[in-house]
Amino acid sequence: MLIDYFPSILALASIQAVGLISPGPDFAIVMRNSLIHSRRAGVLTAVGVSLGTMVHLFYILFGVGVLISETIWLFHLFKYLGSGYLIYIGMKGLRARKGALDYRRTQIYKDIPSFTALRSGFLTSIMNVKAMLYFLSLISAFITSKEPGLIICIYGIIIFFSTLIWFSFVALCFSHERLHCFFSRFHHWIERTTGGLLMLLGIRMLFIEAGSVP
Repeated sequence: MLIDYFPSILALASIQAVGLISPGPDFAIVMRNSLIHSRRAGVLTAVGVSLGTMVHLFYILFGVGVLISETIWLFHLFKYLGSGYLIYIGMKGLRARKGALDYRRTQIYKDIPSFTALRSGFLTSIMNVKAMLYFLSLISAFITSKEPGLIICIYGIIIFFSTLIWFSFVALCFSHERLHCFFSRFHHWIERTTGGLLMLLGIRMLFIEAGSVP
């Protein structure tokens, strides 16, 4: 059975890889927490993003995704909540103040609790309406009512681990000690820049329509 579905598995993995590389709110929040806080915070944010993708997959498989996309008021509610969240955390970043210049001191007092890092990635992922539309189109293309449960599980595993591996790689890159040390003196500008980026992504989300596919 696995051999029969191998072309579909390979195609889904390829599309997922391309989709992950495209910058979006998930990339921005992982980059932000890795640069501003620590490698641990960045990796935990990546874990949160990956768990968020599972939420999208589960409610889409149960038909809730179609319900949201086809019910205008529900889609707009989902969109406004997601947009509001991105704008909120973006505004917090824009208000960042200049702090200490020493990397080691900055690393100690600016790190965040594990749950906070995990939560930031999770909420950013589940409130991303573009992610919902992306997974809705992906699932619709590869999963039918006749699809075996084992193949659906394999699809889910591929999506989860590809997301986790990619964003963990992003976290490792942006939390490299030399890079972190260099940018520590500019941490307030990084926080303001990523905050502005998240705000722009939140505003852009307001213009997404139910029938569009990212």
